[in-house]
Amino acid sequence: MEFWELIKYVLLGLLQGITEPIPVSSSGHLVIAREIFGIEATGLSFEIFLNTASLIAVLFIYRYDILSILGNLSRFLLRGARDEAAIDDARYTMYLIIATIPVGIMGLLLNDFIGENISVGFVGVMLLVTGLALWFIKNKRGEKRDGELTVKDSLIVGFAQVAALTPGISRSGATLVGAMSVGMNQKNALRFVFLLYIPVSLGTGLLGISDIANDPNIDTLWVGYLAAFAVSVVATYYALRWLQNVMQRGNLVIFAYYCFTIGTLSILYQLFIA
Repeated sequence: MEFWELIKYVLLGLLQGITEPIPVSSSGHLVIAREIFGIEATGLSFEIFLNTASLIAVLFIYRYDILSILGNLSRFLLRGARDEAAIDDARYTMYLIIATIPVGIMGLLLNDFIGENISVGFVGVMLLVTGLALWFIKNKRGEKRDGELTVKDSLIVGFAQVAALTPGISRSGATLVGAMSVGMNQKNALRFVFLLYIPVSLGTGLLGISDIANDPNIDTLWVGYLAAFAVSVVATYYALRWLQNVMQRGNLVIFAYYCFTIGTLSILYQLFIA
């Protein structure tokens, strides 16, 4: 692999890592980068690699939450524990499963159509939609805690996640909007959103195993794939930590401004340059 080819993959990994956790649409940014900088599409397997890299960072950041939930869930299911922690985490797991169902069904139904012939202009419009949604919740200060969630809340967040199947609609943005619109406070909303990301990302990875195995480029581009993978893990970790700090300060609106700016520039690019 030539040096500049390697740099291209590193930059794509960096872009994915930064934009995956923050509410600005990583898929939309990849479409823009490929168009404006003349980067050829690298195939579905490459995107799955990057998605898995981001998943590793999310798993690491929320490892204690995950271990605690799994421990209490196993006590509830296997040992019949009915203390408050066991019941709460069993119920919380059920809500995560419920919220995963809509995107799981729609992802399978629309798998052959998602991302087909998406233009920079279309991504720009969807980024404006994302920005408007983030603007809508900019002053939301919910008080609902994990133990106060309902099945209805889970379904609302789940259907919000379905919208993010469209490039330009941020997954984290859509689910944050859904979570905060039902009254979750910012800390619990962020936790729910990224714990919800885990089964969706795992499912994407499992369904994409055949794409990776049959990728004709893997033998010649594996160095680039691995470099992008490593960069994406690190970038996702720091981007998610930054998002946590932003949420604590209540400055989520900065992402709305960003989406308005990039969305508008993308539309202008489509109209006058592309």
